[in-house]
Amino acid sequence: MPTLNKLSSILIAVTLTACTASPTGRNQVLLFSDSDMSSLGAQSFEQMKQQQPISKDARVNAYVQCVARSVTQHVPKQASFDDWEVVVFDSDQVNAFALPGGKIGVYTGLLNVAKNQDQLATVIGHEIAHVLADHSNERLSQSQLASAGLQITNVALGSSDYAQYRNVTMAALGLGVQYGVLLPYGRSQESEADIVGLELMANAGFDPNQSVSLWQNMAAASGRNQPPELLSTHPSHKTRIQDLKSTIARLPTTDTTRPNCEK
Repeated sequence: MPTLNKLSSILIAVTLTACTASPTGRNQVLLFSDSDMSSLGAQSFEQMKQQQPISKDARVNAYVQCVARSVTQHVPKQASFDDWEVVVFDSDQVNAFALPGGKIGVYTGLLNVAKNQDQLATVIGHEIAHVLADHSNERLSQSQLASAGLQITNVALGSSDYAQYRNVTMAALGLGVQYGVLLPYGRSQESEADIVGLELMANAGFDPNQSVSLWQNMAAASGRNQPPELLSTHPSHKTRIQDLKSTIARLPTTDTTRPNCEK
């Protein structure tokens, strides 16, 4: 089976040469350069700005910009971009995001749940942490490896006695890959972003204890709509709050001046 052996060798070689460690020491495989990811993030952000309404509320924009700027001022300088761009999208979504290339999006709906500057800083710090920890690169790389893995499996099945079951087997593998690799930001990545993001916002002078209040607000807002933790890429609210409390207890004290961002 020369084709299978060749594909397997390529996959192993790529995995070994691209292996690295995340900020919390978790093993990662990153196949793409920082410049490639930054370019992808910038392009995606431009499309979003064209397709989604942007808030024109000067007070809301000033508030979000103040919180974001306070956090990013304490983020290490990145090699692939110079400045963080922040845009407030006019939407009821309770969400925010950060993309490679220093792009941050905050939806106005989030401000109904993140009640103060500390809670908003928790979310922004969390999203920035995804970028600093190369989670988008990791997810995209996993997708590439998953595709390669499916090709290898397809070759193996094609030469086996079980070729008649190929469609069923590939469908099962597709479902497994979908839940195991391709869904956005798995629970380990979300938990990692919680830890790194909490450190970022605390270093910026925000109150890390408000992160617990934020997720209590999130739990109240989601009610019974959150799926079971087993089927969700996010930790359950209860798990998240417990982990945040443990992280807060380990945070060093900081002498950073507390920001004063008025909502």
